[in-house]
Amino acid sequence: EGQPTQALIGYYRKQTAGAEQAVKFRTTIYLNYNTNLQDKLAATGIQPAIRTESNLFAQTLLSFLPIALFLLVLYFLFRQQIRMAGKGALNFGKSKARMLARDKNKITFRDVAGVEEAKDEVQELVEFLRDPKKFQKLGGRIPKGVLLVGPPGTGKTLLARAIAGEADVPFFSISGSDFVEMFVGVGASRVRDMFEQGKKSAPCIIFIDEIDAVGRHRGHGVGGGHDEREQTLNALLVEMDGFDTQEGVIIIAATNRPDVLDPALLRPGRFDRQITVNLPDVKGREEILRVHSKKVKLAEGVDLAVVARGTPGYSGAELANVINEAALLAARRNLKGITLAELEEARDKVRWGKERRSLALSEKEKTNTAYHEAGHALLLELLEHTEPLHKVTIIPRGPSLGSTMWLPEEDKYTNRKAELVASLTVSMGGRVAEELAFGDVTNGARGDIKMATATARRMVCEWGMSEKLGMVEYGDHEDYVFLGRDISRARDYSEATAEEIDREVRRLLDEAYQNAKKILTDNRDKLDIIAKALLEFETLDGSQIKEIIKHGRMLNPPPGISPRTGEKMEPEKPPKQVVVAPDVTPPLPGALGGAPA
Repeated sequence: EGQPTQALIGYYRKQTAGAEQAVKFRTTIYLNYNTNLQDKLAATGIQPAIRTESNLFAQTLLSFLPIALFLLVLYFLFRQQIRMAGKGALNFGKSKARMLARDKNKITFRDVAGVEEAKDEVQELVEFLRDPKKFQKLGGRIPKGVLLVGPPGTGKTLLARAIAGEADVPFFSISGSDFVEMFVGVGASRVRDMFEQGKKSAPCIIFIDEIDAVGRHRGHGVGGGHDEREQTLNALLVEMDGFDTQEGVIIIAATNRPDVLDPALLRPGRFDRQITVNLPDVKGREEILRVHSKKVKLAEGVDLAVVARGTPGYSGAELANVINEAALLAARRNLKGITLAELEEARDKVRWGKERRSLALSEKEKTNTAYHEAGHALLLELLEHTEPLHKVTIIPRGPSLGSTMWLPEEDKYTNRKAELVASLTVSMGGRVAEELAFGDVTNGARGDIKMATATARRMVCEWGMSEKLGMVEYGDHEDYVFLGRDISRARDYSEATAEEIDREVRRLLDEAYQNAKKILTDNRDKLDIIAKALLEFETLDGSQIKEIIKHGRMLNPPPGISPRTGEKMEPEKPPKQVVVAPDVTPPLPGALGGAPA
């Protein structure tokens, strides 16, 4: 096989009754095979007429077949490229903005809760998109761009979609990172194409999410900045100057870092209006919970106002996650509806992490964690200017081996100096309790020390709460783009002032430590009882800690456990020392957690 062949066609005479008959025959021989067929035929007196036929055509056809297949594949590739109309590899300059269908998952202001002031501010945008002549006949000019500013999860994207849904206009959505590609000039081309698409679909809304990815300060990077990103920003600035709102195209952008945006982007004529979307207050949280609870089944008697009061500092996204986690928890328990218990457990899981009951701890580590958390809890209850204690647990959550949680009774937007000093003292409670109980300390207070140091430094450098240094802000805290923190952090004070700042920070921390040590030493019996109760019940709430402080025992212990009723819980003698291997860093037992102020 695979060798050249030749077809042999001949005739031979066959004697039949009464006559000779010429019979045609055909055979194939190999050209490189030495045969003496013709010599043998001549020796017998036969002179056949031989005609050869070569299969050159078939061989040529087979040789061209791979080329034909390759050309066919290229044809289908180019055909597919044309059909994709700008989405293929040869159309990098086309905008990646996605247009949402008007009648698919339509969102209106009824679906947005907790941001009433922001909805009032964008209402005139909706009216302009519905009836632009109303504003044009009076000579008014609608803002070219609206910048939504707020923490993550507060509903900026949802609000932009609701504006388009209320006005019933096309909605183009694109992320700031979608502009910049690996090829130079692609970002600027995509900006121009995005505005062209918007003008063709006017009136419409173009929404740019996370605009800080492309709109950062220019000229702060090493070597003059990122040229491609700056070209994209320049194209965006030019396009926003070049189009008129009379065409019915409104730009809405969202960011949680307005401080890093280029000033040219924020001037009037581009983003004329900045709307702040803050974290919801207690009324807003209740409205958000009601919106998301429509999709699930609540048990009878569930008061969402109670849940709203117990979730200060939660964003809209976190509240939606609370409802979802509660629904999953109720389904795992085979309940017919979500009760308040599932909502409270879901709230704790969203903020502080899931309980890790499978983590096996030695008795020494559990005892150390119990005293650590008991120190935090006791100080929270005994100090005057602290938040109410929610619960304390030695069940591991997230990276910590235990947690002391508090929840403010109301939304707070400022903190007094006395409250900050009290928070420093509470942070020291875990380390002091370890020292009193075991005569030694562990590395479990790392998170507490970090949080206390940051608070003390801000008290001195930013909030003017140092009597010695006065009401002066020290340090320029603007982080330049593309540079590391150490390079970018400007220091506008002398070395002597820096030493004075360090001494003041150290003084605040030392005073907090000594205050915590005095209080826990004076209440050592209560510290031991709380630690013993934690070892027995694992989790205690604020009311049970108050009972121990007031009566020396729990009057209402956690359900399902039978303690020695009516007897004082005498503290067991703790081990003298908790040994931590020097080359192994255990999870933080402290991890003092609570709702942010």
